[in-house]
Amino acid sequence: MSKPGAQLSLLVGNFVVGSAVVLPTGMLKPLSASLGVTIAQVGLMVTYGAVVLCFGSPLMAWWTSRIDRRVLLASTLGLLALGHAASALVSSYGALLVLRLAMLSIGAIFTPQAAGTVALIVPEKERASAIAFVFLGWSLAIAAGLPLVAAGAEHLGWRAVFGALGAAAVVGGAFLYLAVPAGLRPAPLSGSSWRRIAHERALLLLLALTAVQVAGQFAVFTFLAPLLVRTAQASTAAIGIFFATFGVAGFAGNMIASRIVKLIDAYRVTWLFMASVFAGLLLWTFGRGSLPVMGVGMGLWGLGFAAINSMQQARLVQTAPSLAGASVALNTSCIYVGQAIGSAVGGALFARGRLAMLNYAALAFLVAGFSVLYTTRPTKLRNATSAGTG
Repeated sequence: MSKPGAQLSLLVGNFVVGSAVVLPTGMLKPLSASLGVTIAQVGLMVTYGAVVLCFGSPLMAWWTSRIDRRVLLASTLGLLALGHAASALVSSYGALLVLRLAMLSIGAIFTPQAAGTVALIVPEKERASAIAFVFLGWSLAIAAGLPLVAAGAEHLGWRAVFGALGAAAVVGGAFLYLAVPAGLRPAPLSGSSWRRIAHERALLLLLALTAVQVAGQFAVFTFLAPLLVRTAQASTAAIGIFFATFGVAGFAGNMIASRIVKLIDAYRVTWLFMASVFAGLLLWTFGRGSLPVMGVGMGLWGLGFAAINSMQQARLVQTAPSLAGASVALNTSCIYVGQAIGSAVGGALFARGRLAMLNYAALAFLVAGFSVLYTTRPTKLRNATSAGTG
């Protein structure tokens, strides 16, 4: 198939993986009721899963660096399909949690290696926009995947949702195997790759930015559905609309980012979309109780959600191309570090009924993110890179 076909298959794969990662967020209440646990305990499935993904992403990048990308990525989706099928058959929280962690330890491979794979397919000048395009799969996971998960769990049951995602993983894996060229292999990662990153201040700053801003977003996002019910008496239909609004805005934001990054640098694009997330969280926080105001906030927040992460991956590749395989894997780990920290903080506050404090904690993380972002402006990154390699 053509390069666009290969890029599309990687986007579809990210949709499947993204849906698997955020899956519990869309069915907190049905899982809680069916398995006899609290909503906060179901939320821990996101936290624990993020921890596994955090460590699994760089380890898997290292262990699998010599494997053909087509075989590796298609096999990853195939194993996810088996994990979803098995999850549909269990009847206890403990068994479901163990299966989820095992499944995500495999799923940790996909997103960073998809970014690395598309970088092998397209010319260097097209990499930033191509990576942003492939990352649209995550936006679609929020835009379409989460509303479908929420509706499916409510009307068909959570087991049917796991079965449907397993089928999607099979289709996605087959498409990817047919679309991605054979024989694609990145430069093998060695211990020296990780040591070089540890001494590259420019890369460490970018990785810190990813973790901090994601933590702020997931402090709220993990518990979005019950927060809407408790603060604005939202119905199931309204919750689905909020998820869809967030995801559609995320898809649009990523599309916009993939276009305007060709005109202005990725640093300025990151500022633009971080500001959008912050404005959205402000409206969400201070519009509490008003669904229309919170909905506008959701749209502004969603606009920057995926675009920021796409720009982060592109900036890592541009800052140190020879370390892209390792740095992008670590960036994915930092996304999951942020998810783990944010969902843990949010879960602790939610369990204590400190819902307003939960929102303020999210805003505090974002303020810290702006401080880190300022230190990553291009002139500082060039100086930091020179100092790290000097």
